Amino acid sequence: MQPKTISPFIAEHAAPAIGPYSHGVVCTGRMVFLSGQIALSSEGAMIGTTVAEQSTQVFHNIRTILKTQGATLDNVVKATVFLADMNSFAEMNACYSDAFGHHKPARSAVEVSRLPKDALVEIEVIACID
Repeated sequence: MQPKTISPFIAEHAAPAIGPYSHGVVCTGRMVFLSGQIALSSEGAMIGTTVAEQSTQVFHNIRTILKTQGATLDNVVKATVFLADMNSFAEMNACYSDAFGHHKPARSAVEVSRLPKDALVEIEVIACID
């Protein structure tokens, strides 16, 4: 099997990214698609009452699931963020930036009318691994 490569890119002459993400990511390797994650504990209880608290739990859940496939957040090539209120974008974005650090996968963020269990944020990711 060919080793994976993950190459985020910023397209020259395109509108700039307005957050911690790339215009796109080129990937070779095995793709792993995670279902959307909300701020549930391993026992199924909702964790947190703020977007920041819930985002922190969501990233904990994503890390836990990725680990079962031998992956980390550095393997993520695309994230989709669903927010109950776009006014909480900055709060989520700060947690997102902290979680990914230097790595900037492609990303979309949208406001939705409602999330499961009335969560404030849900995030799904696609990862590329060996």
